[in-house]
Amino acid sequence: MEEIIIQSPNGNVFGVLQLPEGKTPAPLIILSHGFGGNHTLDMDSAAHFVSAGFATYNLDFCGGGFNSKSSGTMLDMSVLTEAADLNAVIDHFRNDGRISDIYLWGASQGGFVSAYVSSRRPEDIKAVVLEFPAIVLQDDSEKRRLPDGTFPEVSSIMGAKISRKYDEDATSFDLYDLLPAYTGPVLILHGDKDPIVPLRYSEKAQKTYADARLIVYPGQGHGFTGASKQDAMAQETAFFLEH
Repeated sequence: MEEIIIQSPNGNVFGVLQLPEGKTPAPLIILSHGFGGNHTLDMDSAAHFVSAGFATYNLDFCGGGFNSKSSGTMLDMSVLTEAADLNAVIDHFRNDGRISDIYLWGASQGGFVSAYVSSRRPEDIKAVVLEFPAIVLQDDSEKRRLPDGTFPEVSSIMGAKISRKYDEDATSFDLYDLLPAYTGPVLILHGDKDPIVPLRYSEKAQKTYADARLIVYPGQGHGFTGASKQDAMAQETAFFLEH
């Protein structure tokens, strides 16, 4: 396990690289956490992928969450700053001789950002996995728009404070308009009882992508537990191995 700090336009991006034993160059899966999270949350998925022969890099987005080891605070963060961080990480590993193909994995807001980045540079990304991608965040931001067309200087959501920039960036484009640009394979996983991101957002994404499959977990919320969690990791690993 190797700690690597990568420079992005937003400062230092901290992350943890793991390499599979006896296999270089190795295909790399970049794991992007959700709103308020950090690199530690998805280490179980990373371990699963490493055991299947993949390298993994779990990053902390700049200002991306609580207990982050990267630069900035959540008041500095938006989906576009996170996209810039992810682009910097991709650029770094494209020039690392230990790495071959690059795959993206993202959960919640990290899924949104992974979808955005892969649609902007499709030739660089072999395949994408999205767990309950938070495409709803654009509608959520729109609801915070004031009568004069602007957004509050600071808003509180999910126990964190975000700035006007977060809402301005989130509403500056429609993600669904961008998704068809990524023609590689996509796997979307979503629970049908998700209280934060309704399933319909992923259903629309699946229909919008050129090549996407959607797995729905009955009774699961915003995050998978128990047998559904184990199945999701198995499905994702098989998907990455296939592509």
